[in-house]
Amino acid sequence: MVESRSKFDVIVLGAGGAGLMCALTAGQRGLRVLVIDHADAPGKKILISGGGRCNFTNTGTVANRFICANPHFVKSALARYQPSDFIEMVEHHNIAWHEKTLGQLFCDGSAKQIVRMLLDECEQGQVSIRLGEAIDEIIHQDGRFAVRTGAGQYSAHSLVVATGGPSIPKLGATGFAYEVARRFALKVVEPRPALVPFTLAGDEALFRDLSGVATETSVSCNKQNFREASLFTHKGLSGPAMLQISSYWRHGQSIEVDFLPDRNAGWLLEAKREVPKASLGSLLAAELPNRLSDVLCVKLGVDGSLSEVSDKALERAEHQLHHWSFSPNGTEGFAKAEVTVGGVSTAELSSKTMAAKKLPGLYFIGEAVDVTGWLGGYNFQWAWASGVAAGEAIDFA
Repeated sequence: MVESRSKFDVIVLGAGGAGLMCALTAGQRGLRVLVIDHADAPGKKILISGGGRCNFTNTGTVANRFICANPHFVKSALARYQPSDFIEMVEHHNIAWHEKTLGQLFCDGSAKQIVRMLLDECEQGQVSIRLGEAIDEIIHQDGRFAVRTGAGQYSAHSLVVATGGPSIPKLGATGFAYEVARRFALKVVEPRPALVPFTLAGDEALFRDLSGVATETSVSCNKQNFREASLFTHKGLSGPAMLQISSYWRHGQSIEVDFLPDRNAGWLLEAKREVPKASLGSLLAAELPNRLSDVLCVKLGVDGSLSEVSDKALERAEHQLHHWSFSPNGTEGFAKAEVTVGGVSTAELSSKTMAAKKLPGLYFIGEAVDVTGWLGGYNFQWAWASGVAAGEAIDFA
């Protein structure tokens, strides 16, 4: 028999961004809410995001900046809870913020302010939060969910799974949400690391000698293109452009890099006419980091003054500089991935409420779902929006 003090309207598994957002939304509607997390502190991913300042949303949030087997799934939740809604909450709590490039919003101070804001909002909704409790068992019987931990057993008519995906396991991330989904016969889209650095091997290992060098690039794969900085690392390739394209890349595929995205076609032959005594190396060094221009020249095999190089050779060099192909042998995996592509299939869920179609009262939100946003605050906006969608939909017992 479950004691009355252990009975709730809804139990939220996971005290991250999505879980806390769902909890405060439901709690402020008057529902009795319990949040359970195996971690010893809430919002661990929030705290490390944005270099500790939390890139909490993006003003450019639109549906086509999310990866999902059903591209229409995200539209309902994102339309009903927008970046301006979260900004309103941030400003209500007197948290100063600023916008960086590409619509990315950050706290002026610390990511701790966002966690504190969410906890304060939960307190207003009289939400109970229990940390450091691993979940041993979940049972569904007679229209209620029973959740057993080492500290006891709790029950509710609704259960929200907001435990995220397996990215960044050092923070305690696991595939627990997928286990719950399969326990209740829901399909899971195979998870893989996203927003993650690439690794290089073989002939491309030379580029690893450029560790620490960054430059503006345009990177393409699978009909997707991102123009941002790329960074060479001791293992391979990183930086915003590479992290973005990694979400679309599949093992065995190549990625294409334009090292001079501002240059128009034919610029190298034009340079040959205008500055025939210049070398390709000197031209590249004027626009790229010296170490990178040196390596590119070695790879291209173009030496001497432009006047000494045939037009065809310069055309080939120009084409390669704009269509440089890298063949990563992998990524740095979930350990370095910021998020996860894949998760609980959206075909199993209501796009309006995040509820499982097969089992009333069961919800999946945030990164646990097969929805992955671009780099730059999109994944937090999905956490807020999906959390609110579930928090507003849960019925009273």
